Amino acid sequence: QVQLVESGGGLVQPGGSLILSCAASGSIFSIYAMGWYRQVPGKQRELVAAVTSGGRTNYVDSVKGRFTISRDNAKNMVYLHMNSLTPEDTAVYYCNAGRNGGVGSDYVSLGYWGQGTQVTVSS
Repeated sequence: QVQLVESGGGLVQPGGSLILSCAASGSIFSIYAMGWYRQVPGKQRELVAAVTSGGRTNYVDSVKGRFTISRDNAKNMVYLHMNSLTPEDTAVYYCNAGRNGGVGSDYVSLGYWGQGTQVTVSS
């Protein structure tokens, strides 16, 4: 069992940057892969980025070169650095814990979710 709490969302202008943070508690953080998903109304939740316990990462094509996922196992934290934001990045972003080892199409969510944080990119 793991509890996840996201923070860092907000309103940003196109071209701007945000850093999302996710604090984990309740279990051994380092045994999980961690992912960031996003969801807009009427669409399925999308895996944006993931990182294994050892630091291997993967990104959806639409954010490659703009977003960076990282984790600090000592602090039980995972981050999503988002640069060059566009209105298409507007969504609720969710932190997720997954089965370790997978980060791309092999990422498997274990069903642990945060409450989500809204990111709005607008001028």
